[in-house]
Amino acid sequence: MDEKISVMVQSEFRPEHSDPAQGRYAFAYHINIANRGGEPAQLISRHWVITDGNEREEEVRGLGVVGEQPRIMPGAAHVYSSGAVLPTAVGSMSGSYQFVRDDGRVFQVPIPAFSLAVPHALN
Repeated sequence: MDEKISVMVQSEFRPEHSDPAQGRYAFAYHINIANRGGEPAQLISRHWVITDGNEREEEVRGLGVVGEQPRIMPGAAHVYSSGAVLPTAVGSMSGSYQFVRDDGRVFQVPIPAFSLAVPHALN
């Protein structure tokens, strides 16, 4: 069933929070979750798979996003920013959000992989 929730992601390198000599590369990511359907949906939980440039994976699961479990009305969006720190100059993230409708239906929305990369680290 198409639940009509879209997720758009923008990522950016944060040099002011990074220390490449110590293997610390900080990235911010900005998420826009839009409800394009006809019913409200509440974001209950998140699941991320964070992969560094050495193919090491870290899984992160938790309730909501940045301490919130937003209820997104039809035609509305929820926007937030968060971050990740990697030991390499490049990596990626992918995952899913779990939502619940007012009638109790629970569904997952996949978050396609997006890159985390220091500018010019990828050709």
